[in-house]
Amino acid sequence: MMPTLTLAAIDALLLERFGLARYRPGQREVIAALIDQRAALAVFPTGGGKSLCYQLPALALEGVTVVVSPLIALMKDQIDFLVGRGIDAARLDSSLSPAESQDVTRRLRAGTVKLLYVAPERFNNERFVADLRRTRIALFAVDEAHCISEWGHNFRPDYLKLAETARALGAERVLCLTATATPSVVKDICAAFAIPDACAIVTGFYRPNLRILTTPVSARERDPLLLQRLRDRPAGPTILYVTLQRTAERIARFLANQGLSARAYHAGMEADDRSEVQEWWKASNNNIVVATIAFGMGIDKANVRYVYHYNLPKSLESYSQEIGRAGRDGEPAIVEMLACLDDVPALENFAYGDTPSASSLRGLVGELLDAGMEFDVALTDLSNRHDIRPLVLRTALTYLELAGALKQGTPFYAGYEVRPLLPMESILGSFDRERADFIQRLFAAAKKGRIWYGVRPDDLALTLAEPRERIRRALQYLEEQQWIELRAAEVRQRYSRLDPGADAGVLAEALARRFARREQQEVARLASVLALIASKGCQCNALVAHFGEQRTTRCGHCSFCEAGEAVTFTPVDPGLPINEVIPSHEWESLRGAHPTVLHDTRSRARFLCGLASPAFTRAKLGRHPLFGVLAERRFADVMAWCEQ
Repeated sequence: MMPTLTLAAIDALLLERFGLARYRPGQREVIAALIDQRAALAVFPTGGGKSLCYQLPALALEGVTVVVSPLIALMKDQIDFLVGRGIDAARLDSSLSPAESQDVTRRLRAGTVKLLYVAPERFNNERFVADLRRTRIALFAVDEAHCISEWGHNFRPDYLKLAETARALGAERVLCLTATATPSVVKDICAAFAIPDACAIVTGFYRPNLRILTTPVSARERDPLLLQRLRDRPAGPTILYVTLQRTAERIARFLANQGLSARAYHAGMEADDRSEVQEWWKASNNNIVVATIAFGMGIDKANVRYVYHYNLPKSLESYSQEIGRAGRDGEPAIVEMLACLDDVPALENFAYGDTPSASSLRGLVGELLDAGMEFDVALTDLSNRHDIRPLVLRTALTYLELAGALKQGTPFYAGYEVRPLLPMESILGSFDRERADFIQRLFAAAKKGRIWYGVRPDDLALTLAEPRERIRRALQYLEEQQWIELRAAEVRQRYSRLDPGADAGVLAEALARRFARREQQEVARLASVLALIASKGCQCNALVAHFGEQRTTRCGHCSFCEAGEAVTFTPVDPGLPINEVIPSHEWESLRGAHPTVLHDTRSRARFLCGLASPAFTRAKLGRHPLFGVLAERRFADVMAWCEQ
């Protein structure tokens, strides 16, 4: 048994293992809450030192600290940092090779790993969950915890279940961390994880070293103004945020052609290319990365001198997080938004694109309620059948759980792909006669390809008259011995009906209302950004007030304080009437050719605004000349035209 954990012991480790003489604001209070109450929430600004709040206790606790984060960049950086200090830290994510994943799993089972970083989706892996059930979890830390709140700015269905996961795994302590939580989101997080109000440590959002500028500009003037800013100001590490991947590519080319050291970064790039750009930028004191919001989270670079928003941010939460990456060393930094109203339609359309049609929701609910009291589904197939994007489908299923209609079980793999790494004779020779016979029958019944075997445990259980679990354990054992390479496939999600008398029509209507509410809320978030830009008062004070921090003194370093007047937007060119943009004969012909795909007003508006869907992909409509022809128009206006 280890001695009782004390704050004094933690204090000693701060200097001994991390070389730090003192804590940053809030860190010691969070750790004290973990010791005394076994639960805490840390709401620190970007760069405020959230990671130390779990790294430091992990060294003093017996067992593993599981860190849940969606940020692979954060995992890699922190693991490099910890391993460099002799701390056994590891991650399990999609970027690892099978051999690397197996090595981490062996270390976890052996009890040597002190910190294990995983993405929230990892808890859908039945083998991983089984390993954790056999492991002492000293601390369950959830980064980006605002994602748990249904009404937060970045709700992720997988996050909503993490609190129950922590309880089911017997985690001894829980810690939630975020840089962007409004008071209502703080309340949601504390309620979900049973964190006492006094254990929610919020250190404040005001950053005195950031000069926060908003410059109204037309779309035509934006590129020249950006180039002027980058040339007139002293060089320094720079992040330039854009909304779309194609904009990142275009602006990076434009700046490079003007002699500036600029490169693009976005989620559409190969992982190795993204990593290379990230390292190129981190190693320089004057490089410019032109990036979508996929960039920056979890990256440890304290001397960023400039953050520009080429496009409007989608919310004040996003804006606060993104500008928070500037000046983390405490030195002066400039953040500037090139505020252009032409960006509004594209940003609003993201919200509208996530709202399924009423007919899609009716079809989804009807199929689920007809599936019986216990059933399993392949989410990809469900997404395609009902024309609901995969992430939106997971949100809909989560809503049905919240409504008490369904309960999700442990996902399972309907199939595996198996590649022997040794001759079959060698594998069989390692077992006694009975087990060797079982393995031989397993492979004989599997579907053999040129290199890989296809194994479906449910089918083989019937063929071999053996329990499914024995087949799964045998494959796991062969993988652990490094005799086979094992790839999971065909994930299926189990569900149970909780209310046999549930009415499909009532549930579908409730879902539609819930999605409509989210849609309105996302549009309102963008409106809050526009209100901040045009604020008739200190913009810094207005921004931090959104997060519950009240300041009465003007900051003196925002656009309003410097100019003494509110920003005025440059008017937007309304463009031609929609009737003059879309040839009526071509539109009618297209609708006639695809009556089931373009079956209602919302699906037609989504098509014209260029919002992808499974149905459009299947029908190859993404290549049609009219797809996205109204991408720069507001969705509500396009909906109104389609209704006519």
